Amino acid sequence: MPQNNSNGDRSAYFKIGLAVFGTVAAILLFFDTFFGSKLIPQVWSQFFSAFMPIIYGAFLAYMLAPLINFFERWLFFDSLRKARKEGKLSSTSARICSIAIAWAIMSTLVYLLMSVLLPELYRSFTQLASNMETYYNTINGWIRMLFERFPETEVWVSERMADIYTQIETYVNDMLSQLQSIMAAAGRGMVNVMTFLKNLLIGVIVSIYFLGTKEQCAASARRILYGLFQRPTVRWILRAARRVDGIFSGFVRGKLLDSLIIGVLCFIGCSLLNFPYVSIISVVIGVTNIIPFFGPFLGAIPSVFLILLVSPMQALYFTVFVLALQQLDGNIIGPKILGDQTGLSSLWVIIAILVGGSFFGVAGMFFGVPVCACLRYAGEFLVRKRLEDRNLPTDLMAYAKVSREPRPVKPFSDLKPRQPLVIRIGKEEFRIGKESAEPEKPSDDS
Repeated sequence: MPQNNSNGDRSAYFKIGLAVFGTVAAILLFFDTFFGSKLIPQVWSQFFSAFMPIIYGAFLAYMLAPLINFFERWLFFDSLRKARKEGKLSSTSARICSIAIAWAIMSTLVYLLMSVLLPELYRSFTQLASNMETYYNTINGWIRMLFERFPETEVWVSERMADIYTQIETYVNDMLSQLQSIMAAAGRGMVNVMTFLKNLLIGVIVSIYFLGTKEQCAASARRILYGLFQRPTVRWILRAARRVDGIFSGFVRGKLLDSLIIGVLCFIGCSLLNFPYVSIISVVIGVTNIIPFFGPFLGAIPSVFLILLVSPMQALYFTVFVLALQQLDGNIIGPKILGDQTGLSSLWVIIAILVGGSFFGVAGMFFGVPVCACLRYAGEFLVRKRLEDRNLPTDLMAYAKVSREPRPVKPFSDLKPRQPLVIRIGKEEFRIGKESAEPEKPSDDS
């Protein structure tokens, strides 16, 4: 008995010490982050930058994993079955061949896309640069026409030209004084581009290692979970991981494929309709289509303005074409590829895009939707489990205040007139609600 008490005291002291240590660590972290030298954010930023190639490699491996599994089951099924009978997780030869085929296909697609896209982009940018004077004259003609039709607008602009010139002069002087900073920022931009390409190249190499050992990585993760948690907890963790994988894989892969299809269809349609700057517009429409809900509008606005400089009528035709293309995407292509992977309503999609974009920019606008879907799934699971523990219904309609049987609305002809309000003062009664409130004699009962 004394030994059990000693063990209980040690366990209590350990919990108290752990709580005190966690509290002190949290206070120090909070103070260092907001009031101190910000050492922890700097260390975290350096750590994140160092692991960026591994993150790229993990993402590429995650995107290519279904393709590897397909090739193994379709081309090397016998080798895979033989390896499973021998107790191996995969066949080495089949995995090497599948990875080589997958990356060969990806490299060929990227090469074909670049070989077609880059010359067209160069031609479009050259055409845009050569027509800048024409566009300036066009915009100048629009402004003169506006001033001729609305003279008060010209007066208003003339009154404010002095302020505009002052602001432009101040802006130019600031730019000249900060020319060195601008050149340094441009140099940092070039360094960032080179760093991205370097990380991407290393990420491709890392992805090959991830793809070659993906079963071993999954087995190691499950082993760690079983070593740290109890079996029921591990079961729920694995269930949540499968759900998160289904949401992310379905949304990310499906959205990228959907955007590629929309970009190709936009290129074909713009070429057939003889719109200007086909390549630039197709790239803008395809890339911005990755962003849910707001993407089509973000891509269509600059594209319409670019065509408007050439021909207002073609800009109108392009607007109709983009609306038809987005209807095709929203009603046919998107549902066929994506389905209902997230299960989010339109309101939650907008909230996820706005919040994700405010914190992480374009990447947050893209990944905010699947992250919000995962959080919604976790919250729904916790609420459902708590309701089941309390023997309460989990159906949403059980908590809606809906009458059992709706009552029909009576027509005005069936409505009874309101009874007049009777006020009794002494021995006289006054009825309010008629055209005239005349005093009436009290009844015998009063």
